[in-house]
Amino acid sequence: MIELVIAACLATGECKESRLTYDAQEVSLMTCIVAGQTEVARWKENHPDWQIKRWHCGIVRQLGKAI
Repeated sequence: MIELVIAACLATGECKESRLTYDAQEVSLMTCIVAGQTEVARWKENHPDWQIKRWHCGIVRQLGKAI
């Protein structure tokens, strides 16, 4: 899984991370990096009170123990 992580804050100082997850068979890490700015702009349109501080793409790490 590929993840686009958006860090954003309100004027009041409250901050949060939003994570958009994509299937790695459909979206590569490079595609996320190249198209990420467009996705971040779309997120901003839907969350007008939030200021984007940073964003990045990465591979979702599965938590758990090997059996």
